[in-house]
Amino acid sequence: MTVYLVGAGPGDPGLLTRRGAELLARADVVLHDRLVSAAVLDLVPPGAQLIDVGKGPAARSAAGPGAAGPGAGSGAGGGAGQEDRQDEIARLLVEHGRRSEVVVRLKGGDPFVFGRGGEEVEVLARAGIPWEVVPGVSSAFGVPAAVGIPATQRGLASSVTVVTGRAGEAGVDAGPDWEALARTGGTLVVLMGMTTRAAIADALVRGGRAPGTPVAVIQAGTTPAQRVVRTTLARLADVELGPPAVIVIGPVAALGGAPAGETT
Repeated sequence: MTVYLVGAGPGDPGLLTRRGAELLARADVVLHDRLVSAAVLDLVPPGAQLIDVGKGPAARSAAGPGAAGPGAGSGAGGGAGQEDRQDEIARLLVEHGRRSEVVVRLKGGDPFVFGRGGEEVEVLARAGIPWEVVPGVSSAFGVPAAVGIPATQRGLASSVTVVTGRAGEAGVDAGPDWEALARTGGTLVVLMGMTTRAAIADALVRGGRAPGTPVAVIQAGTTPAQRVVRTTLARLADVELGPPAVIVIGPVAALGGAPAGETT
């Protein structure tokens, strides 16, 4: 009995690793994020149990044999808070990890890049349940690369910083120091930052980044719904793309071709 934390990659099912595909093909239970591609879930055997544990506003069970909601048997609903939902995920991992042979916790991108995979491993370790992490292609690097934007480029950026655009949890993490990040230079990749993009841009400019710094916003990267908008830091607030989106800030954001769905 083992629980496998598998990275599903940034969206395109072709970017799932061979190890991840192999585990999905023999899974008994799959607990998956809300945004995992349906094409990836199609790799799960018909008799396996699919459990949608996504934290979106309408997390629901995936249709299929044995499907169950994240609160099955517990009374948890779709309106549960983020921490309540994470506690429920932990409970389900332990419950299924103790009674099923192959349990896959399928997470978008890479499990250890803003995926709370480390917390879930700690839960499994405390419960004495064997676990394995299967890395995935992180959207922080895979999505920009798919539109021709390198995270680093000789002469333009010798470093890259990946941050979350969400505020930190009270008493745990105050969130990124944007003004300090502005002074570090290099490429800045922001995940989950569309709702706070105006405040992020303002803080970076206050910290010293030029208002004309190139920015690329990539929505639904590597999928057929992909859209790319090229802009500047001063105009980032005007970009009207919804999540999931990756924001790339720095000179490299001006690089790359013009893939389908790109605007300026």
